[in-house]
Parts: sequence; C-alpha cells; structure tokens
Amino acid sequence: MPAFNEAENLPTLLTRLLPQLAALSDRCEVVIVDDGSTDATAAAVAPWLRQGGVRYLRLSRNFGKEHALTAGIDHAVGEVVVLMDADLQHPVEIIAKMVEAWRGGADMVCAARTSRADEGLAKRVGTRLFYWIVNRKGQVQIPVDAGDFRLMDRCVVDALKSLPERNRFMKGLYAWVGFRTEIIDYLPAERQAGQSSFSLGRLVRLALTGVTAFSNVPLRLWSALGAVIAVGAIGFGALIVVEHFIQGHDVPGWATLVTSLMFFSGVQLLSIGILGEYVGRIFDEVKQRPIYLVASEQGTGLNHSTEMPLS
Repeated sequence: MPAFNEAENLPTLLTRLLPQLAALSDRCEVVIVDDGSTDATAAAVAPWLRQGGVRYLRLSRNFGKEHALTAGIDHAVGEVVVLMDADLQHPVEIIAKMVEAWRGGADMVCAARTSRADEGLAKRVGTRLFYWIVNRKGQVQIPVDAGDFRLMDRCVVDALKSLPERNRFMKGLYAWVGFRTEIIDYLPAERQAGQSSFSLGRLVRLALTGVTAFSNVPLRLWSALGAVIAVGAIGFGALIVVEHFIQGHDVPGWATLVTSLMFFSGVQLLSIGILGEYVGRIFDEVKQRPIYLVASEQGTGLNHSTEMPLS
C-alpha cells in the first residue's frame, strides 16, 4: 500500500481493511510504503504498529508511486500479494472476490474501473489515446482501465522482482510477465480526504514512460511521416520544374520557401525530441542507480513464521 500524505485516510482504511483480511486468512500482513510524506502519516500509522501484522516502510524521499509499489512488492512475503491505494478509493470488499478468483486458478486478478465519469474530459481523452498508442502493435496488451488494484500469486511477484529496469511503468510490467489473469469490474469510491498527488504533468510523464517502455509506435509513426514528407517534397519539386518550363517564374516563391523551411525545421526538432525520450530512458538504465532507498522500517510482519502470509 503506497502512501503519500495520507494521514487522514490511513486510520479509516486500516480499520476497514484488517477485519476483511482476518476473515480471509489468519496469516496476513499489511505493508505500508511511505513515499516521502510530509504530513503526519507516520503518526497516523504508529498506533497500528503496536499490533502484529502491520509494517511501515519509509522511503528516504518521494520516489513516485511506481517505485513505491516496487518497494512494497520487494518486501511483501505473502503467498498472495494484493496492491491497493491508501486513499480509500479501492473498496476493501473487492479483495474477497480477488481471493476467490485466485483460489479458482487465476495467477493475477485485476480490478478494472467500470466508469470514468468522475474524471475531466481532457483526462478521459488522454487515457483513451494512451491505451490506443501503447496497445497498437505493442509487445503486450495492457488491459484498459485496469490499474494497480490487483492480486498477484507469488509466482507473479517473483517474476516482477526479477525485472531490473529503472523506468518503472507497473501496468505494463504486470502485462509483460503474463500468467493467467482475470479481470473483475469495480467502481472507485470518492476520495474522502486530501488531494491526489497525480497532477496533469505527472500523469503525462507517466504516460510517456509507459509509451517509450512498451511501444515503438512514436518512432514508427514519425518514420512514416518522414517518408510521406519526402515523397511530397519530391512531388512538389517535380511540379516546380514542370511549371518553370511551361509558365516560367517572374517572382521567386519567398513565402513558400520560408513556410517550408519553418515546417521542416519543426519536424526535425520534434523528431529529435521523440528520439531523445528513448535515449533518456537508456541513459537512466545505464546509470544503474537503485530504484528506491529505505530510510527506516517499523512494525512486525509475519515473515518470522514458516507459513507464507497474505500481504
């Protein structure tokens, strides 16, 4: 459970969550990953650490949700691992349906939202565009509207832990590892307190990470555009030659020349920018820096037991 400034939501969530987990298994734990919170998140969690089965993992700074999820996956020791947000938008009652599907043979169970009516028009259009790009002739097909709220068998968790990339786009990694996956529908609840830390800028950056990590469509589209422009330029040049011999040119086409120069300059700069996104990802991978750093860990989980708990 990644948490960033969720001091107001965590007590309510834990009050609802722990009885649900206890009803499913007597071997369970909750791993809260504090992704550099600046509010009273630590104080809000402190009373729960006195009882067994709640662990508090504080990262050294804010690394982002994708890295906080990775930290939780790395530290969870359960045979079954459930990922969920700490903002009360993921209904805890859905976990029972996930466990039932897992017992029926599913290795991974994703919760896909049934509606985006609560989001703005720009975000809905951007989301549709993102899934169209990333799933168009991509290496893997990412389920539409299936987020981080999901259950994973230990085999899926171990597969995710073996992936070394630094630029983490978890939705793509879930799909890339494969395994038998089932999707269940849910409607997210309203956020009861606080504000989402995912601004439009952060969402755009996350989308760019997803596109560049799991799709070559931008490069292919720009290659196709370059070919079209080249063919058009050849045709335009031929037209000018023919027109010169038929009608002649009294006045040179200054406007055409300047417009064409500005257009092709813009295309070149945009092409370099797209290529730079991919080169930048390569640069990040080559540096081999840790995905996250743990500042402290508190609480008692169930990893001291020989049995594997439900995380």
